[in-house]
Amino acid sequence: MTYDEILATLRSLGSPENVAGMARYGIVSREVLGVSAPKLRALAKQIGRDHALAQRLWQADILETRLLASLVDDPRKVTPEQMDRWAGEFDNWAVCDGCCLNLFRKTPFAYEKAVEYSAAPEEFVKRTGFVLMATLAVHDKREPDATFAGFLPIIEREATDPRNFVKKAVNWALRQIGKRNLALHEPAVALARKLAGSEDRAARWVGRDALRELTGEAVRGRLRANG
Repeated sequence: MTYDEILATLRSLGSPENVAGMARYGIVSREVLGVSAPKLRALAKQIGRDHALAQRLWQADILETRLLASLVDDPRKVTPEQMDRWAGEFDNWAVCDGCCLNLFRKTPFAYEKAVEYSAAPEEFVKRTGFVLMATLAVHDKREPDATFAGFLPIIEREATDPRNFVKKAVNWALRQIGKRNLALHEPAVALARKLAGSEDRAARWVGRDALRELTGEAVRGRLRANG
């Protein structure tokens, strides 16, 4: 498919009802077509990996072209500079999270950027750091526990950020690290308890919400079963 054919296809797949529904969940951007995630993934599979095309799709600055770019780009060809540029242009959580899940976590720079972005002043760049921590905790089975344990002091440090899309990502990272295995569950729960007792409102929410999931029987039972 050519670039123009892809844009025409995306516009034909769009839905005003989906646009309205996405807006209710805080998914807003300069232009939104309302293409569902399954349709985007099916289109990405049809296109295949194409690094050059991904750059053109990103530049189109439509929510769906940016999500599609994250699906068709080749993580082996992504540079730290590209990650910085894209992260700096995130304007909603869906593109931020999609890029982390589909692309950024698969690059050789994922762990380095997770730490770097966690201290960024921009809301969505900072969110990127913690979404990377969360998605890596779920998907990178080979990384040693020490790496994820090293994220816990960063989570504690940034838990006081009251911005909605930051604190939710901080919470997500804490929960996913705690659910990774039994060895990480204990320190994650300990941090959640500490944050839950904080005088800071944002940190208290992060801790209490994480604690509710991490101490639930479903999580504890799964961790015990997996050893």
